[in-house]
Amino acid sequence: MNASVYTAASLKAELNEKGWRLTPQRETILQIFQNLPKGTHLSAEDLYDVLKADGEGISLSTIYRTLKLMARMGILRELELAEGHKHYEINQPHPYHHHHLICVRCSKTIEFKSDPILKIGTKAAQREGYHLLDCQLTIHAVCPTCQRSLLPG
Repeated sequence: MNASVYTAASLKAELNEKGWRLTPQRETILQIFQNLPKGTHLSAEDLYDVLKADGEGISLSTIYRTLKLMARMGILRELELAEGHKHYEINQPHPYHHHHLICVRCSKTIEFKSDPILKIGTKAAQREGYHLLDCQLTIHAVCPTCQRSLLPG
């Protein structure tokens, strides 16, 4: 299922099909990710802070479980960013698929698109009989600003 068409009803149907329930907490978390500005990535701790600021009493352990579940379902993309812990974003359909270029020194993250990477991922999945949920490339590098700071004075 495409992430762009996930509604509370479609999420409920898919969860029910797998024997799970659409809890109010899961619905709230889905809504937060759907309403994030494009290009925003949240860690579990970031999400906890957003929920707490909104007056939602969802525990950090529930947030971790829900993020993992939604990533397995293909609703969220799980990202390994430079900070050393996972971040999540809504999984957009193919025209919006993007990859990440991350500075390992300052954690600046740039998103970029690459049709050839998506085509390779799609072909590899199809060849093995898999249904593609996500295809992402993460490049760890040093940005120009950090490169300049490494130069001898």
